Amino acid sequence: MTKRLEFFFDFTSPTAYLAWARLPGVVTRTGCEVVYRPFFLGGVMQATGNRPPGVVAAKGRWMAVDMARYAHRFGIDFAMNPHFPMNTLAAQRVAAAWVGDPRFEAYLAAVFRHAWRDGRNIGDKAVLSELVASLGLDTEEFWAVAESPETKALLKSNTDEAVERGAFGAPTFFLGEDMYFGQDRLDWIEDALKT
Repeated sequence: MTKRLEFFFDFTSPTAYLAWARLPGVVTRTGCEVVYRPFFLGGVMQATGNRPPGVVAAKGRWMAVDMARYAHRFGIDFAMNPHFPMNTLAAQRVAAAWVGDPRFEAYLAAVFRHAWRDGRNIGDKAVLSELVASLGLDTEEFWAVAESPETKALLKSNTDEAVERGAFGAPTFFLGEDMYFGQDRLDWIEDALKT
């Protein structure tokens, strides 16, 4: 039976990007199914009282070095985004709406790479519109989806569910009822998937 790995993420998280870049290897080695669960990290942090690591200057400096080490170790193109933190609400809403849609994979890859390889501000409407158009997608439809009440409710539902299940940041993974936090737990997840 194929095991399902839920991946709760927000494009604003550099560690979610690093995790996303490593997931294809995990799938190849374990045969698991990744279930993408876009949520709004700002809402998660507000609900749980969490704060960004960069609030503590020394921790922020260490984390930047640590992420660069991870990227180097796994051969991931990565650069800290000068626009961080970015307001990813629109990008997250559309990601939530497009899970399972043929457009989802290309959209997911493009947004993550724009943010954490190319240093683009994916919270800027013009930048996001340009990205969508570069994928051959209809920008008017994109913004209609981003602003629809159904899409807003879906992202809020994903966010609320993540908090209810114990999430406090991104990326958060669930393998059944077991929760794992952080891209640096993918080795543990892979071990669990193989048992």
